Amino acid sequence: MPETHTMLFVTFEDQASAAAAYEEVKEVHGVRQAAVLERSADGLLSVPESWVRGAGAATVAGGVVGGLVGLLGGPIGVFLGWTAGTMLGGAAEIQHFQDAAEGLMVYSSGLAEGGSLLIAELREHGPEAVDAIAARHGGTVVRRPAEEVEGEVQAAQLAAERAVRAERGDDE
Repeated sequence: MPETHTMLFVTFEDQASAAAAYEEVKEVHGVRQAAVLERSADGLLSVPESWVRGAGAATVAGGVVGGLVGLLGGPIGVFLGWTAGTMLGGAAEIQHFQDAAEGLMVYSSGLAEGGSLLIAELREHGPEAVDAIAARHGGTVVRRPAEEVEGEVQAAQLAAERAVRAERGDDE
């Protein structure tokens, strides 16, 4: 089976099952990020667990590259280059986390009160590994192509931005 870039949405009736499945899903080959969303009995949404493979790598890589470029300017250049590179790498990670958070909000709207949702992004060759985890913990799996989900999240972001501009009376 060819590799597919997939978003998984696994619903659970209880938080303990979602948390256990989350810990297992992080170990599945090809999983790039995962999060658990919970909706309380009074309707409040929380994200008690989230994980991104390689988080921190952009910040460290930016710092190393900046430090190497700074070698051209001597010891002070190394320090300034490291600092600037780290800041740029950190900014890239912050944007990635913001995009992920917005996606979580879009797909949490159908989450029932008291329910939990495990969301994972992965490149998978077959559904067996994740399906077995979901079955073991009583979850219901929905798979969507990652590109399709990304398009829906971007459309929701654009609609929200337009609504804010319209509310303020800004021109588009």
